[in-house]
Amino acid sequence: MRYDSALSPGRDMARQIKRYTNRKLYDTESSEYVSLSDIAGMVRRGETVEVVDNTTGEDLTAQTLTQIILEEGKDGREVIPSDLLHQLLRRSGEVVDSGIDQIRSTVDDLVRSSLGRLKELVQSPRAQELDELRTQLRELEQRISVLLDHLDEPPSESSSSEAPDAAPVASREPESRS
Repeated sequence: MRYDSALSPGRDMARQIKRYTNRKLYDTESSEYVSLSDIAGMVRRGETVEVVDNTTGEDLTAQTLTQIILEEGKDGREVIPSDLLHQLLRRSGEVVDSGIDQIRSTVDDLVRSSLGRLKELVQSPRAQELDELRTQLRELEQRISVLLDHLDEPPSESSSSEAPDAAPVASREPESRS
Protein backbone atom coordinates (compact mmCIF):
# COMPACT_ATOMS: atom_id res chain seq x y z
CA MET A 1 0.00 0.00 0.00
CA ARG A 2 1.29 3.45 -0.75
CA TYR A 3 1.18 6.07 1.98
CA ASP A 4 3.84 8.39 0.64
CA SER A 5 1.29 11.08 -0.11
CA ALA A 6 1.59 14.79 0.40
CA LEU A 7 -0.45 14.44 3.57
CA SER A 8 1.80 15.08 6.50
CA PRO A 9 1.12 15.39 10.22
CA GLY A 10 0.93 19.18 10.00
CA ARG A 11 -1.54 19.25 7.14
CA ASP A 12 -5.01 20.63 7.86
CA MET A 13 -7.00 18.23 5.67
CA ALA A 14 -7.81 14.79 7.01
CA ARG A 15 -7.22 11.78 4.82
CA GLN A 16 -10.67 10.64 3.76
CA ILE A 17 -11.64 6.99 4.03
CA LYS A 18 -15.01 5.95 2.65
CA ARG A 19 -16.87 3.06 4.21
CA TYR A 20 -19.14 1.18 1.82
CA THR A 21 -22.23 -0.84 2.69
CA ASN A 22 -20.20 -4.06 2.37
CA ARG A 23 -18.04 -2.63 5.23
CA LYS A 24 -15.05 -2.20 2.94
CA LEU A 25 -12.89 0.84 3.57
CA TYR A 26 -11.61 2.86 0.61
CA ASP A 27 -8.78 5.39 0.87
CA THR A 28 -9.69 8.18 -1.56
CA GLU A 29 -6.15 9.54 -1.60
CA SER A 30 -4.35 6.32 -2.56
CA SER A 31 -7.38 5.03 -4.52
CA GLU A 32 -7.30 1.62 -2.91
CA TYR A 33 -9.10 -0.44 -0.30
CA VAL A 34 -7.55 -0.42 3.18
CA SER A 35 -7.93 -2.45 6.34
CA LEU A 36 -8.37 -1.36 9.93
CA SER A 37 -4.68 -2.11 10.56
CA ASP A 38 -3.77 0.14 7.60
CA ILE A 39 -5.78 2.97 9.15
CA ALA A 40 -4.14 2.31 12.53
CA GLY A 41 -0.74 2.63 10.82
CA MET A 42 -1.74 5.96 9.23
CA VAL A 43 -2.79 7.34 12.60
CA ARG A 44 0.39 6.08 14.29
CA ARG A 45 2.44 7.88 11.62
CA GLY A 46 0.67 11.10 12.62
CA GLU A 47 -1.91 11.32 9.86
CA THR A 48 -5.45 12.41 10.63
CA VAL A 49 -8.13 10.29 9.05
CA GLU A 50 -11.80 10.91 8.50
CA VAL A 51 -13.99 7.89 7.91
CA VAL A 52 -17.34 8.66 6.27
CA ASP A 53 -20.24 6.51 5.19
CA ASN A 54 -20.21 6.53 1.39
CA THR A 55 -24.02 6.59 1.15
CA THR A 56 -25.04 9.05 3.88
CA GLY A 57 -21.85 11.03 4.42
CA GLU A 58 -22.12 10.34 8.17
CA ASP A 59 -18.85 10.70 10.07
CA LEU A 60 -17.79 7.25 11.27
CA THR A 61 -14.30 8.20 12.43
CA ALA A 62 -14.86 7.72 16.18
CA GLN A 63 -16.56 4.36 15.68
CA THR A 64 -13.81 3.15 13.34
CA LEU A 65 -10.98 4.22 15.66
CA THR A 66 -12.79 2.57 18.59
CA GLN A 67 -13.16 -0.60 16.52
CA ILE A 68 -9.41 -0.56 15.82
CA ILE A 69 -8.66 -0.33 19.54
CA LEU A 70 -11.08 -3.20 20.26
CA GLU A 71 -9.63 -5.40 17.52
CA GLU A 72 -6.09 -4.82 18.76
CA GLY A 73 -7.23 -5.57 22.32
CA LYS A 74 -8.69 -8.90 21.17
CA ASP A 75 -5.26 -9.91 19.95
CA GLY A 76 -4.08 -9.93 23.56
CA ARG A 77 -2.20 -6.64 23.37
CA GLU A 78 -2.95 -4.05 26.01
CA VAL A 79 -3.58 -1.14 23.68
CA ILE A 80 -4.83 1.23 26.36
CA PRO A 81 -4.20 0.68 30.07
CA SER A 82 -7.33 -0.14 32.10
CA ASP A 83 -6.90 2.94 34.30
CA LEU A 84 -6.99 5.18 31.26
CA LEU A 85 -10.10 3.41 29.95
CA HIS A 86 -11.83 3.94 33.32
CA GLN A 87 -10.97 7.64 33.24
CA LEU A 88 -12.13 7.93 29.64
CA LEU A 89 -15.50 6.37 30.45
CA ARG A 90 -15.92 8.55 33.54
CA ARG A 91 -15.09 11.72 31.66
CA SER A 92 -17.19 11.01 28.56
CA GLY A 93 -20.29 12.14 30.48
CA GLU A 94 -18.45 15.19 31.77
CA VAL A 95 -17.42 16.13 28.25
CA VAL A 96 -21.00 15.97 27.03
CA ASP A 97 -22.22 18.00 30.01
CA SER A 98 -19.52 20.64 29.58
CA GLY A 99 -20.24 20.82 25.86
CA ILE A 100 -23.92 21.44 26.52
CA ASP A 101 -23.05 24.03 29.18
CA GLN A 102 -20.73 25.76 26.74
CA ILE A 103 -23.42 25.86 24.03
CA ARG A 104 -25.99 27.14 26.54
CA SER A 105 -23.59 29.86 27.71
CA THR A 106 -22.85 30.92 24.14
CA VAL A 107 -26.55 31.13 23.26
CA ASP A 108 -27.28 33.09 26.46
CA ASP A 109 -24.49 35.55 25.64
CA LEU A 110 -25.80 35.97 22.11
CA VAL A 111 -29.36 36.61 23.32
CA ARG A 112 -28.12 39.10 25.95
CA SER A 113 -26.02 41.03 23.43
CA SER A 114 -28.87 41.05 20.89
CA LEU A 115 -31.35 42.33 23.45
CA GLY A 116 -28.85 44.95 24.58
CA ARG A 117 -28.34 46.14 21.03
CA LEU A 118 -32.08 46.23 20.42
CA LYS A 119 -32.55 48.27 23.60
CA GLU A 120 -29.87 50.71 22.42
CA LEU A 121 -31.63 51.14 19.10
CA VAL A 122 -35.01 51.73 20.71
CA GLN A 123 -33.63 54.26 23.18
CA SER A 124 -31.24 55.95 20.79
CA PRO A 125 -31.71 59.39 19.24
CA ARG A 126 -33.15 57.57 16.26
CA ALA A 127 -36.26 56.75 18.28
CA GLN A 128 -36.65 60.44 19.10
CA GLU A 129 -36.12 61.33 15.43
CA LEU A 130 -38.80 58.82 14.46
CA ASP A 131 -41.25 60.39 16.91
CA GLU A 132 -40.52 63.84 15.44
CA LEU A 133 -41.04 62.53 11.92
CA ARG A 134 -44.36 60.96 12.95
CA THR A 135 -45.50 64.31 14.36
CA GLN A 136 -44.48 66.13 11.18
CA LEU A 137 -46.29 63.51 9.10
CA ARG A 138 -49.50 64.01 11.12
CA GLU A 139 -49.24 67.78 10.59
CA LEU A 140 -48.75 67.31 6.85
CA GLU A 141 -51.75 64.99 6.69
CA GLN A 142 -53.86 67.63 8.46
CA ARG A 143 -52.76 70.34 6.01
CA ILE A 144 -53.51 68.11 3.03
CA SER A 145 -56.93 67.34 4.45
CA VAL A 146 -57.71 71.07 4.74
CA LEU A 147 -56.54 71.72 1.18
CA LEU A 148 -58.64 68.84 -0.14
CA ASP A 149 -61.65 70.20 1.70
CA HIS A 150 -61.18 73.56 -0.06
CA LEU A 151 -61.04 71.80 -3.40
CA ASP A 152 -64.28 69.99 -2.62
CA GLU A 153 -66.13 73.23 -1.81
CA PRO A 154 -68.23 74.63 -4.68
CA PRO A 155 -66.89 77.97 -5.90
CA SER A 156 -69.00 80.93 -4.81
CA GLU A 157 -70.04 83.48 -7.43
CA SER A 158 -68.65 86.47 -5.61
CA SER A 159 -65.27 84.91 -4.95
CA SER A 160 -64.75 82.92 -8.13
CA SER A 161 -61.80 85.07 -9.11
CA GLU A 162 -60.51 85.53 -5.56
CA ALA A 163 -58.13 83.24 -3.77
CA PRO A 164 -59.54 81.10 -1.00
CA ASP A 165 -59.48 82.39 2.54
CA ALA A 166 -56.11 83.93 3.39
CA ALA A 167 -55.92 82.41 6.83
CA PRO A 168 -52.92 80.10 7.38
CA VAL A 169 -53.71 76.50 6.54
CA ALA A 170 -52.11 75.12 9.69
CA SER A 171 -54.43 77.10 11.97
CA ARG A 172 -57.55 75.40 10.63
CA GLU A 173 -58.71 72.28 12.27
CA PRO A 174 -59.17 69.34 9.97
CA GLU A 175 -62.50 67.73 9.61
CA SER A 176 -62.53 64.08 10.48
CA ARG A 177 -62.47 61.89 7.40
CA SER A 178 -64.21 58.60 7.91
